[in-house]
Amino acid sequence: MAPGPSVPTVAETLSHPAYPTAMWQLEPDRKGFTPVAEGRGGPFKISWEVHGEGPVKVVLIMGLGGLKSVWQRQTLHFGHERRDRYSVLLVDNRGMGDSDKPLMRYSSSEMARDLIEVLTSISWLPADLLTDNDTAPATRSLHIIGLSLGGMIAQELACLIPGHISTLSLCCTAATIENTTTFAENMANRASMLVPKSVDRSIGDTARQIFSPAWLSRPDDVHLPTPGTTPRCHPAGGPSPDYQRFTTNAQRFVAQELHKRRDPASFGLKGFLLQLIAAGWHYKSAAQLAAMADRLGRERILVMHGLEDGMISTPHGRKLIEYIQPGVGLIIEGMGHAPLVERWEWFNRTIEERCALGEKLDGR
Repeated sequence: MAPGPSVPTVAETLSHPAYPTAMWQLEPDRKGFTPVAEGRGGPFKISWEVHGEGPVKVVLIMGLGGLKSVWQRQTLHFGHERRDRYSVLLVDNRGMGDSDKPLMRYSSSEMARDLIEVLTSISWLPADLLTDNDTAPATRSLHIIGLSLGGMIAQELACLIPGHISTLSLCCTAATIENTTTFAENMANRASMLVPKSVDRSIGDTARQIFSPAWLSRPDDVHLPTPGTTPRCHPAGGPSPDYQRFTTNAQRFVAQELHKRRDPASFGLKGFLLQLIAAGWHYKSAAQLAAMADRLGRERILVMHGLEDGMISTPHGRKLIEYIQPGVGLIIEGMGHAPLVERWEWFNRTIEERCALGEKLDGR
């Protein structure tokens, strides 16, 4: 990998006074474990949380190797500060976080079915949706946002239940992973994911693949929770410390990665590799995506991709826009692979606008 911006070391980050508060303690309104995949290699449990109690139902689907806590900027914005308007569902996909990590073949379609079972268990979808008895007309109520592998799962979900989806936002994802570099570059990138590295090197390389260099170098710009005024928000480690800022955006990412990687029960190589297989083998043809868009409604679909995405290259986003012809298709200069973090203000505002459009189209 070519040299990039400097990323703070593990030692520097662990000693920073903000490190204990890197993971925000945002208390969900509901949480639980749903047994899924009976007859599909299960059952096993999927961990979920609902934040907020509003009528607008937002479903956030995380990507490869990510935990539901990665959405904490959106969880705070929608599920806490605007909790009367929104209800936000977070899940740990199979293989990650608090969910079970079965040793089996993972696929984006099976992971979408896991999510459908969670949605039925919390009554966001009809209980008989997955049976032959489902004869009730579909009600559009779900605002689906998927990132990377989560965007692949969201595509599968939209193919399975288009009539229940109010809006669909596909972020930094692909219809299928293709080689858009030279053969040598492609093989080097694939091999680098499996080569043993120090934690400093591994986190630094990941940061430079996900984020734009300019953003990594800027001062930590996140909007922090305010204990005592933000509903259902408690500072990490007890009531005394307030949430604090890191020196740079890069250091906040390093801190959050360290919290994840230091918990082997939540994050491990087995689950990562099984999710990687799901992403690598995901495939939706132009005809399949066009048929989905016809049924869902193109005006309800947003596709976005960054020109500085080092995980899934920009041609994948362009092709997804070509296949779907969404109401909004964005190729954004200077943006990397994680707009929910790197451009959180714009991203949150964009999701609000999509939700408002869907609610209006649905007559609510």
